[in-house]
Amino acid sequence: MHMSGKPDAGHQHTADRFPEEAPFLKENAAAMDKMMADMDAAPTGDVDKDFVAMMVPHHQGAIDMAKAVLRYGKNEQLRRLAQEIIVTQQQEIAAMRLAVGEPLPPSAPSPTQIPTAGEAASAEPAPSHHGHVN
Repeated sequence: MHMSGKPDAGHQHTADRFPEEAPFLKENAAAMDKMMADMDAAPTGDVDKDFVAMMVPHHQGAIDMAKAVLRYGKNEQLRRLAQEIIVTQQQEIAAMRLAVGEPLPPSAPSPTQIPTAGEAASAEPAPSHHGHVN
C-alpha cells in the first residue's frame, strides 16, 4: 500500500469552517500526515522488523493525536483516556523496538498532563500543593 506524501487539501477547508478548532485540526492533520508517510517503509525481508517499522509510526501518530486533544480538548474523560494512550503507546513502542534489537532513544519523562492552550501561555510551573518537590 503506497500513500503519496501529498497534503490533503480538505484539512485547510475544514479549519476555515471551524476557526476556533483550527489549531487542533492543524496539529491533528500534521500528526496524521507524518504517521502515513512514516508507515510507508520499504520492506527489509524481515517480517518482524517490517512490522515494527510500520507500527512504531502508527503508535506515535496516536501519541501525537492524544497530545493534541490534551492541549485543546475539554472533556475530562477523554483527557484521561488520552493520557493513558500516551503512556501505553510509548510502552508498546519501547517493547517492539527491544523485541527486534533496536536501541531505545534516551528516555524523557512522560508527560502526565499537557497544558491546555490557555495554560501554555504561563511559563511558570504551578506551585505544589503537597509541599514537596517531585
